[in-house]
Amino acid sequence: MIVADLKKTSEQKMQKSIDALKNNLAKVRTGRAHAGMLDQVQVDYYGSLTPLTGVASLNVADARTIIVQPFEKKMTSVIEKAIRDSDLGLNPSTTGDVVRVPMPSLTEERRREMAKMVKVEGEEAKVAVRNIRRDANTQLKDALKAKALPEDVEKKAQDEVQKMTDKFVLEIDKLVHDKEKELLSV
Repeated sequence: MIVADLKKTSEQKMQKSIDALKNNLAKVRTGRAHAGMLDQVQVDYYGSLTPLTGVASLNVADARTIIVQPFEKKMTSVIEKAIRDSDLGLNPSTTGDVVRVPMPSLTEERRREMAKMVKVEGEEAKVAVRNIRRDANTQLKDALKAKALPEDVEKKAQDEVQKMTDKFVLEIDKLVHDKEKELLSV
């Protein structure tokens, strides 16, 4: 029972690391417009910070433009300011009651920089997964010392945790590789 719970908990934690990596990679700009880029933008809505999607609808007009349609007309300037002040390096413009967010094209140098950032994100995710493996192995060894597990069960469980770790590390490598390919293709 100890082993099954430990494996399940470890797998859930590793999956959370993968999900966090996917979330971080989605924020890396590739030069193509996608509404998810504005997910972390917070807007001052009557004194409280609200996600942009809570005060406006987002649509992709073309490969280089996101259209932000506020639910309330008076929010237009607030939304434009929030996007401009975000760390995304975007320069929105208002046309009537619509905010247009053009995506500047990326230079080759900037693409390579971003590819390096993606690799760093991948390494951080791998470290997180390996730390989870280490914690699981420590718990298994503690259970062995406390004579809660026989040695053969502990060894088998460690092998299973290692296989799970390898699976998640491969998935991280694939995500990083795909994002790099996307970044470097013009």
